Amino acid sequence: MLAASMAGSLQGAIFVLVPIAGCVLVTFGIFQLIRDLRSAGEKKMLGRLKEGGTASASQETRESILRRRAREVRESSLDSAVGKLAVVPKLQRTLDQANVDWDAGRMLINLSGAALMTGLGVYFANAGLIATTGTIVGVFVMPLLWLVMKRKRRMNKLVEQLPDVFELTSQALRAGHSLASGIHLVSEQMPDPAGTEFGRVFHEQNLGIRIEEALRNMADRVDLLDVRFFVTAVHIQRQTGGDLAEVLDKIGSVIRGRIELYGQVQALTAEGRLSGYVLLALPVLVFFAELQINPKYAGMLIYDDTGRLMLFGAAILQLMGYAMIKKIVNIKV
Repeated sequence: MLAASMAGSLQGAIFVLVPIAGCVLVTFGIFQLIRDLRSAGEKKMLGRLKEGGTASASQETRESILRRRAREVRESSLDSAVGKLAVVPKLQRTLDQANVDWDAGRMLINLSGAALMTGLGVYFANAGLIATTGTIVGVFVMPLLWLVMKRKRRMNKLVEQLPDVFELTSQALRAGHSLASGIHLVSEQMPDPAGTEFGRVFHEQNLGIRIEEALRNMADRVDLLDVRFFVTAVHIQRQTGGDLAEVLDKIGSVIRGRIELYGQVQALTAEGRLSGYVLLALPVLVFFAELQINPKYAGMLIYDDTGRLMLFGAAILQLMGYAMIKKIVNIKV
C-alpha cells in the first residue's frame, strides 16, 4: 500500500514537472529565436556603441583574475553547460551592476534546485497544481526581482552622483593633476557606487591597462549613456586634445538638467503610479475582507477547482494591468 502510494505520488510529480520543464524550454527557444532575428544593422550599431573599437583587450580585462581563477576551480560539467546559455552574460552584468559578488551560472543552478525542491515539498503536501506552480515560479523569480531592484537603485544613485564626479574631476584637472589622479580622487572622496566603479578603473590602470580601456570597461559594466558620454569625451581628448575640464563641466550641467526634468516628470506621473498601486492592491484587500465577512462565499475561490482557476486568472490579469499602467507612466528622460 505504501509503495503504491509513493509510486502514485512520484508519477504525479512527474506529470507536474514535465509540463513546467516543457514550458521553460519553449520560452527559452522563443527567446533565442527572437534574439537571432534581430536585424544586422541594429547589431552593428549596438556593437559600435558598446565596444567603441577593438574588443580583444577589453574582453581580456572585463573580469578580474581572481574571479576567473575561482571560476576555474569550481567549474564542473553542469556549470559549463549553464555557462553557455545566452542569458548568463546578461545576468552576470546585472550582478556586477548591483555589486553582488555572485557567479551567474551558479546562481541559476542554485535557484533552479531550490525552486524544484520547494515545489516538490509543496506538491507532496497536497497543495494542488496551481499552488505548486506558483511556488516554483515564486522561488525562482523573487531573487531575480530583488537583484533587478537592487541594480536599479544602485544605477540611479550612480546617475545622481555623476555631476559631482565630473565636477571633482574637472577641478583636479584644473589644479594640474592627471586624469588618473582625478579618478583616484573620485574613488577616495565619493561613496559607493561612484567610488567603487572609479576605484576599479584606477586599479585596472595601475595594473598596466591603458586608462582608455579601463574607462571602456567601466562603461560596459554600468551600461549608462551618461558614462559613455564621459568615456567618449576622454577618448576624443586623448586623440585630438582640448580642454577636458570644460567638457566635463558641460556634461555635468546636462546631467543635472536631466535629473531635474526627471523629477518634474515623476511629480506629474505620480497620480498614474498611485492609481496602479490602488488597482493592484484593492482586489486583494477586498478578497481578504470578504473572507472575514462571508467565508463561505469567498471560500469558493479557494476550495473549488473552478474558483482557483478564476483566482489564478484574475491574478494574471491584475499583474498585466499593473504592467500596462507602469509602461504608460514610465516616461524616459
